[in-house]
Amino acid sequence: MEWLFGKRKTPQEMLKENKRMLDKSIRELDRERTQMENQEKKLIADIKKAAKANQMGSLKVMAKDLIRTRHSITKFYGLKSQLQGVSLRVQTLKSTQAMADAMKGVTKAMGTMNRQMNLPALQNIMREFERQNEKMEMSSEMMGDAVDDALEGEGEEEETEELVNQVLDEIGISLNTELVDAPSTLPAAPVSQPQIVAQPEAAAESIGIDNDLQARLDNLRRS
Repeated sequence: MEWLFGKRKTPQEMLKENKRMLDKSIRELDRERTQMENQEKKLIADIKKAAKANQMGSLKVMAKDLIRTRHSITKFYGLKSQLQGVSLRVQTLKSTQAMADAMKGVTKAMGTMNRQMNLPALQNIMREFERQNEKMEMSSEMMGDAVDDALEGEGEEEETEELVNQVLDEIGISLNTELVDAPSTLPAAPVSQPQIVAQPEAAAESIGIDNDLQARLDNLRRS
């Protein structure tokens, strides 16, 4: 009666109504099938009683009724399966319609956003961002150098030299004589055979210590 008042149902409403009708029909079929199954059990019990009482006429009639009941139950199972298939198809159509509506809304929103987006302005924004980013990096580097210069004291170099000389004095090495002018190799002196075996080991150990101290001193000077 909606067409008399100029009101039309939407596809979603029609699908929902049809789905409701199919579910109702499936429930009614289940109810009828349950009643027939109960009737089948009752007929089986009556047939057993008639057989015990040797009532062959009643037995044949109830046997035919039992066969018809079983056929009807089988048909109800078939009808239910068909209705469930139709209901599944309706549900699929409903989901497809919902997906189409969602895609329609998304497409509309994307079109609106694309129309509002100004590509030249976006390119100008990206160029300005790169420029400001480079400027910020340069400012950060300059600020870091200024902080390092401000924190570095005037007397740190002299204090470093004094600390190095103090460390070398504690271990008994002069910076100007033994460390700088130390020969790279030691001449072999003519000594007896036992001293020839021990002298290279002592010389190698002394050279290793001098090289280690020289490396430490170079690190302190570079810092």
